[in-house]
Amino acid sequence: MTQLPHRITDITAAEIEHHIDDLCRVLMDSVADGAAISFMAQVTKTEAERFWLHDVRSAVETGSRRLFAAFVGGRLIGTVQLVIGMPPNQLHRAEISKMIVHPDGRRRGLGTALMNTALGAAKQTGKTLVTLDTRTGDVSEALYRGIGFQAAGQIPDFAYNPDGTRRHATTYMYRYL
Repeated sequence: MTQLPHRITDITAAEIEHHIDDLCRVLMDSVADGAAISFMAQVTKTEAERFWLHDVRSAVETGSRRLFAAFVGGRLIGTVQLVIGMPPNQLHRAEISKMIVHPDGRRRGLGTALMNTALGAAKQTGKTLVTLDTRTGDVSEALYRGIGFQAAGQIPDFAYNPDGTRRHATTYMYRYL
């Protein structure tokens, strides 16, 4: 597929509410499409709003997390979070969380652009190691490998698939900056 013209922006805590409808749509549609991002199928708008407005916003407000969004034609279509608030013995490390691209925007360069932005931000804050986990065998695993992440190992039966029918393994990955 061809690349989508896009803009990547660092979303502030105050801006999360402004983009709440798009944030919820991206999350809900991605889970409905099978994305393994900690939510079960039929995630409600109330659950999605709680996640963005409480969990994510509070972490962005404290500076322990950054939220990046991909916009296509003025519409938010993807996000990635960079967890930078780490324990005292891990201040050199950051973690990627909830890399989500709406099903309509997948395989069009948005995931790579979001990840490269997050990795650049991690490097700017002095981080030298970035970690993440992903469903083993998921298309996202190939994306992460393509931008330099290496597998550290797998945990079987880590989480249920969004439809709740079976559990999947997760692969932990890392990349030095």
